[in-house]
Amino acid sequence: MELVSVPIEKPETINFVLGQSHFIKTVEDIHEFLVTAVPGIAFGLAFNEASGPRLIRYSGTDDEMIALAKKNALTIGAGHCFILFLKNVFPVSILNGLKQIPEVCRIFCATANPTHVLIAENAQGRGIIGVVDGRPPLRVENEDDISQRVKFLRDIGYKQ
Repeated sequence: MELVSVPIEKPETINFVLGQSHFIKTVEDIHEFLVTAVPGIAFGLAFNEASGPRLIRYSGTDDEMIALAKKNALTIGAGHCFILFLKNVFPVSILNGLKQIPEVCRIFCATANPTHVLIAENAQGRGIIGVVDGRPPLRVENEDDISQRVKFLRDIGYKQ
């Protein structure tokens, strides 16, 4: 078995969700959920099929995000995974609903950070074993940091 670290290629400000699912219906169900959960959402989705024709299935509402999803799904190359790129929406807005879709088995990450996907590869194929999401912490927050965090969450509308 070989361990491989695959970087996610994307613009710095774009968020994405990487997950594992189990059925070709994943693409349609995630698409339907997203367009009803966030009217006007801009996204691109790709799903790596692990059996049958083993295609990269895709969908979305934004050509740039769809292209990113297809490119990264191909580079990851692991079966039964999906990658969802989001434009102008935070993953927290859709994450709980996404987890409730019957085909979704797990979420590895939801982030805009620089990310590497850790892959185990053997003679059968590739599987995601985890992710490296962002960078290590530099220190524990102080009172000023806490105030800034609280203010930021209210400024962007996630807390009142």
